[in-house]
Amino acid sequence: MNRRIVSWVVSGLVLAGLASMAGAAEVFPAVTVTNARGGTQYSLTLQLLALMTALTLLPSMLLAMTSFVRVVIVLSLLRQALGTAQTPPNTVIVGISMFLTFFIMQPVFSEVYTQALVPYMDGKVGFQPALEAAQAPFREFMLRQTRQDDIAMFMEIARAAPVKSPEDVPFTTLVPAFLISELKSAFTIGFLIFIPFLVIDLIVASVLMSMGMMMLSPMMISMPLKLMLFVLIDGWNLIVGSLASSFVMPR
Repeated sequence: MNRRIVSWVVSGLVLAGLASMAGAAEVFPAVTVTNARGGTQYSLTLQLLALMTALTLLPSMLLAMTSFVRVVIVLSLLRQALGTAQTPPNTVIVGISMFLTFFIMQPVFSEVYTQALVPYMDGKVGFQPALEAAQAPFREFMLRQTRQDDIAMFMEIARAAPVKSPEDVPFTTLVPAFLISELKSAFTIGFLIFIPFLVIDLIVASVLMSMGMMMLSPMMISMPLKLMLFVLIDGWNLIVGSLASSFVMPR
């Protein structure tokens, strides 16, 4: 995937929002710097200050609305199932998860770029229509991954009025429902990954006990066997391929 699409989508919409809000807001003094020759006053708009504060939450928001949560949890559970402690390290797992997220989300990012960013940069639509157009692909992606039971639970908690179709679900309700569904899917996949490695641990422990080798840790024997099995079956291709195909992507 062309990673420039992701940066264009994020930076274009954010900078466009900064520009549109900065011109329409009332200016107030923010900082005053005084030196020997006098004072210099720097001004800032309330909307700009609020948006700059909200930018700190932007990475978390983007990760919460993509496939990152499922991928990083499954890879973390795989590392625990192999029993390799901190190998691969957290930075490697996060890096793999990020690039897999870019690969899986490529159709969504491309749709946001063509339907929202390009028309806005060409001046064909305003900021608010562009923001709504950018929200639509993410909404469709999350709806395809979210279980109806999770949406119903959050709708009940929020005491929201019944909706006629899934497309009418409020965005603030869809995001937490999507996260809960992703956690369920990730732990389900992790459980299936654990089963063969757990069988190896049980076999090794039983063999050592039958041989009377009580003082020998089963992990010293089972971990090389699990690594050998994982390499022989081409485990990385199986895990990554299964993860990528587990997402129901928009057509």
